[in-house]
Amino acid sequence: MLDHASNRPSLPPEIARRRTFAIISHPDAGKTTLTEKFLLFGGAIQMAGQVRAKGEARRTRSDFMQMEKDRGISVSASAMSFEYGKYRFNLVDTPGHSDFSEDTYRTLTAVDAAVMVIDGAKGVESQTQKLFEVCRMRDLPILTFCNKMDRESRDTFDIIDEIQENLAIDVTPASWPIGMGREFLGCYDLINDRLELMDRADRNVVAESVKIEGLDDPALADHIPADLLEKLREEVEMARELLPRFDRQAMAEGTLTPIWFGSAINSFGVKELMEGIAGYGPEPQVQTATPREVAPEEGKVTGFVFKVQANMDPKHRDRVAFVRLASGHFKRGMKLTHVRTKKPMAISNPVLFLASDRELAEEAWAGDIMGIPNHGQLRIGDALTEGEALRFTGIPSFAPELLQTCRAGDPLKAKHLEKALMQFAEEGAAKIFKPSFGSGFICLLYTSPSPRDRG
Repeated sequence: MLDHASNRPSLPPEIARRRTFAIISHPDAGKTTLTEKFLLFGGAIQMAGQVRAKGEARRTRSDFMQMEKDRGISVSASAMSFEYGKYRFNLVDTPGHSDFSEDTYRTLTAVDAAVMVIDGAKGVESQTQKLFEVCRMRDLPILTFCNKMDRESRDTFDIIDEIQENLAIDVTPASWPIGMGREFLGCYDLINDRLELMDRADRNVVAESVKIEGLDDPALADHIPADLLEKLREEVEMARELLPRFDRQAMAEGTLTPIWFGSAINSFGVKELMEGIAGYGPEPQVQTATPREVAPEEGKVTGFVFKVQANMDPKHRDRVAFVRLASGHFKRGMKLTHVRTKKPMAISNPVLFLASDRELAEEAWAGDIMGIPNHGQLRIGDALTEGEALRFTGIPSFAPELLQTCRAGDPLKAKHLEKALMQFAEEGAAKIFKPSFGSGFICLLYTSPSPRDRG
């Protein structure tokens, strides 16, 4: 997926500033909380919500479905676009539970990198391992965030060893934690030689940074107790001797991951991770297609549908197709060819997302994730181009695991059932067949799929 050829032209500035990435992890590692803090630091929201909010506390943006609010889990992948400094972030928060993993697998075809979130106490868990393997199949660069360091966690070297052994990837620390649990004070930024101190009083503030001239700077003693300072110096010296140095090329090839430590709920370590994504994350990459690959700097607009979601807005029974733009500069009102049907489509009301909130998109560039409201014309895997017959490959399809017959108990509701099942099929969660004789439907359902490429 990554093209490192030196003769490729440099990207136009608007495309080069895009960073399109997904957040992956085992359930409850802190993906959605981290997403909220990204939105907070990017200026997209004024106050971060909570996954399990009570009373008047605000809920998270990315878990907007009623089921997600009730259960405190992510059920569907949600896309968010926002500015961070001079960069444009397109972030996708994915479900962690294996029951919804087909959504996550498809989402990973539409991003250029992944942020892997690990619980500091639990380390690498089963779903993290599965999702990592999907990233490896696609050669996605991975940045790692070790969360919940403000709780009792495992030894830092143990966590790094487990990632290296279980996931067979080199790890380089971008920061190093100082203490853990109740003694957790913050981190030492190994890239910028800075001391980052955590503020436990206010969860919505950025950590205090102290500029340090290396680990021998006497100023460190003003901020860190003597026993923790001695331990920090020993551990950082060992880490620098034993662990590989950061190598941008190795990260781009997916063989090395930088790791940041922090506490998302306390807003700690998030800013450093965002700076890492901006500085080291890949620009929009070449997309695989037949009969040729599609480069982001191409002048003509191309894109593919990787997700369809019905009823995002309960007031309007709409369907929105999520489209990853692969190349070009899209402008509202453009006519694009729907390659599967060979029919032109006027894209008059495209939207950019902040989870369930949308804003009309006057323009979009390669790397952006755009929503196209439609009435069922667009399906997962469909290509949109300016006339060229392209088919984007690598979008996974899944083997069904459950076979069920389904019929309406009330014959007057048969039409409603058919409409609901068809929406279910469009979202890629099932295949629906209607028998030649008799009533009802035959449903092939996907659960906990193992991905295989279509085409």
